[in-house]
Amino acid sequence: MAARDVTDHSFADDVLASDKPIMVDFWAEWCGPCRAVSPILDQIATEHADKIDVVKLNVDDNPETAMKYQITSIPTMKVFKGGEVVKTVIGAKPKPALESDLQEFLA
Repeated sequence: MAARDVTDHSFADDVLASDKPIMVDFWAEWCGPCRAVSPILDQIATEHADKIDVVKLNVDDNPETAMKYQITSIPTMKVFKGGEVVKTVIGAKPKPALESDLQEFLA
């Protein structure tokens, strides 16, 4: 199950209302590191679907949400739980490093 897209319009319902931890990948088409980390996030979404959801928000198409969460560099991944940001990971990383960052949600 690959990460699905969310928008400014769907963010509250898709992310903030979720009971399950949900990681939002803030990205853009033109961002090389974003494209590099995308398949890794899809793998994490598939392998850990029972523990964490992964969604992607294109910052160019959805500037309101990106501004609200002060996204200044991409890729930035924020984990939300109960409508609050509980973890922020900035920059593309290899899968083991990302899984390590997310360990508290994947355990």
